Order: sequence, then C-alpha cells, then structure tokens
Amino acid sequence: MKRLAILFALTTIISCISNRENEGKILETQLLDQEIYEFGFPLSEFDSQEGQIKKGDFFATLLMRLGASASDTYQLTQACEEVFNLKKIKIGNDYKVFYTRDEDPKLAYFIYEDTKTQFVTFGLYDSIFVSVSEREITSKLRTGQATINTSLWNGVSAAGMQPLLALRLSDIYAWTVDFFGLQRGDSFTVLYEELYVGDKFLDIGDIYAANFSHGGEQFEAYRFIQDEIPQYWNSKGENLKKAFLKAPLNFTRISSGFSYARRHPVTRIVRPHTGVDYAAPTGTPVMSIGDGVVVQRNYAGGGGNQIKIKHNSVYTTAYLHLSRYAKGMTVGKRVRQGEVIGYVGSTGVATGPHLDFRVWKNGTPINPLKMESPPADPLKEANKEEFAFSVQRAIVLRDSVISIQYIDTLLNTLGVSKKMANIR
Repeated sequence: MKRLAILFALTTIISCISNRENEGKILETQLLDQEIYEFGFPLSEFDSQEGQIKKGDFFATLLMRLGASASDTYQLTQACEEVFNLKKIKIGNDYKVFYTRDEDPKLAYFIYEDTKTQFVTFGLYDSIFVSVSEREITSKLRTGQATINTSLWNGVSAAGMQPLLALRLSDIYAWTVDFFGLQRGDSFTVLYEELYVGDKFLDIGDIYAANFSHGGEQFEAYRFIQDEIPQYWNSKGENLKKAFLKAPLNFTRISSGFSYARRHPVTRIVRPHTGVDYAAPTGTPVMSIGDGVVVQRNYAGGGGNQIKIKHNSVYTTAYLHLSRYAKGMTVGKRVRQGEVIGYVGSTGVATGPHLDFRVWKNGTPINPLKMESPPADPLKEANKEEFAFSVQRAIVLRDSVISIQYIDTLLNTLGVSKKMANIR
C-alpha cells in the first residue's frame, strides 16, 4: 500500500512538471530580484574580501592593513573591552571584510568567525561598534541504513552518512553491542537529525530511533526523556544503559587518588598513578563494577596479580595487587556486575594490602571517582503510556522520512530539480 502511495505521488509530480516550467521561470526571476544578505549586510551595497588569521597577525595591524585608520582601530579596541576579548582571536580562523562601493572604497565592517556558530562584527561604517552574534542553526531529519563489512565507521561512511553518526551510535549502544566484535553482515537503521549553519554541516543532532542487527539479534533504541534526562530504551521500556557500581569493594579508605605526578610510596619515584587505591584488609572480596569479559588475568610486575575487564567498546577496568583470583576466573569468562573476581592483597610493589582500581574510557585513563555513570533507572509506571506513544510516533516518522527520501531520489534520477519540485 505504501509503495502504491509513493508511486501515485511520483506520477502526480511528473505530470505537473510541464505545467510548472513557466512557474519555475517566474520563481527564478523573483529570486534574482531578492536582496541577498550575509552576516546581516546586503551584498549589493558592498564589496567583500575573505581571509584567514595568520601567525603574527595582531588585531590593530591587521585592521590598518585592511584599510582602517589608526583612530578607528583604537576606538574599536576600546569598544571591545566588555564585548569580546581580542586575545581570543585564533590563528587559522576565517574573517571577512566589507568595503563601501565608492570611488574611494572604505572599510565598513570586519567580521571575525570565532566559532562555527558565532561571529564578531566590528563596525566602522555609520558608527564604531562591536557585537557578538550567533548564526542560525537549522536541523534536517534524516534516516540512514547500512550493512557493516569491516567497521561501524566505515559502514556509516560507505552509506553516505556523516562519520560522526558512528560515534553517536556507539555511545547509545555501548552497553549492548560490542563494536570491536562486529560481524560481517551486521546492519542498522537510524532516524536522526543533522544540524547545519547555512548549507554547511555542523553536527549530529538528536537520534530519535535506531535498530541494530548484531550477531542475529535485534537491538532497538528509542529516545525518551525521563526526569528531564534524555535516555535510550528498547520497545519494552528497558534502559539500554546499565549502571556501574560506585566502588568495586567495601573499603576502609582511599589511600591514594588519581594523579599524573604521584611520588610512589615504595620507589619514591614521581610518575603517573592513573587509578585509585582502596585500602582494605587482605582477603576482602573485589567485585566487577559492571557486566563484561575478562581480557587479562596475569601477574603485572609492580601491579602484582591483576584482572582486566572489558565492559563494552568504551569502558575497560583493571583490579591490581590481588592476593588471589576468584574460582573459575579465566580469560574470556563473562562476568556480571557485582560478581566477585578476586581478593584484596599486596602482591607486586605495595606497602600494604589495598586495591589499585583503574578505568579507561576509549583507551584513555580516567579518574574512577569522577566517572560519569548515571543510574540505569527503569521506566516509571507513570511514563509507560507516553513512552509507548513516542515509540509509535518515531516509527511513523521514520517511515515517512524514508518515503520522502525515496521520492527525492527518484526525482533526482529523473532530472527534476528540487526547486521545481518544491513549487506550490
């Protein structure tokens, strides 16, 4: 039925093309008559020139080189004091200047592009002023689908989608899909926003719905806001993000914190200590802070007996100086959150019994005490009806966008421009 509707819509559009050709010519004429603005200035009234901040460029010397007088330049620097810090001007950032169209052209405006969305206007035309403005950000709703042959990143890129989408998907599915263990033939579909400034891509916006097929299993994800926090859930209302335990053991105290310059209590050498030491009696049970797979179980020199657990494609944890391992703890074993994996000891280089606990996020050590681990709250009973409605809405929206993209593709194939198709 859906395909018939699409074909009917396409037939209608094509049948109207000949009648719209004259309308299209009229529209083009009207567009030519419209004034074009950039940074809020009518381009018909000014000549412009683009440039880039180079090494050695100072605001005052750059402005005078572009045609500003010493007096105007000084007044602009004074006007900046409470508006924009000139020390923040960065090498490599773009700028644009506008000149009057007189016999003797004068510098009217200097535009410095501070970020992708923010620009600073230095005015010299009618008056001296400095202002900071935000560019309008627009969003476009997209759907995408891809089959993975090598990696998620390559699959997203090969399907013509923005590579940043791969990072967002890996974050959503960090607890359910092992992105380092993807199989050929895994696939996904996704409904998401792309953010633009003008016609330039800026970022990936919200992801509203996704379905990931991995190893023969289907993993749904629907965005839903509970307690003002956007989270992702499957269609049953189960949270995709699982919580970590606050600590891997019941400890007496923290004997040493996370630091990149700690003097070792035994060797007295200053070096990084990218973990947290929990003082506890020998034999205290040590638990895995989350579900995962044991990837190392070995004697690590100064770290003594250690176990390293990979929780997902983002987080890995390690537990050092163990006196012994829990029974059956071998490489490749899948462990559950809260499962005992070993016992506190002082093996390796240690002054006394303690657990050296370490966390890596995307391969980089992070402070376990500052690790962001929001609780995986269940869907509240009061929200279940609204959640079910939002899931259905996302499915309908996804199908609608797919249909629109399908029609656009056919129109492009037939050589019908978007401008012609959008004439009403």
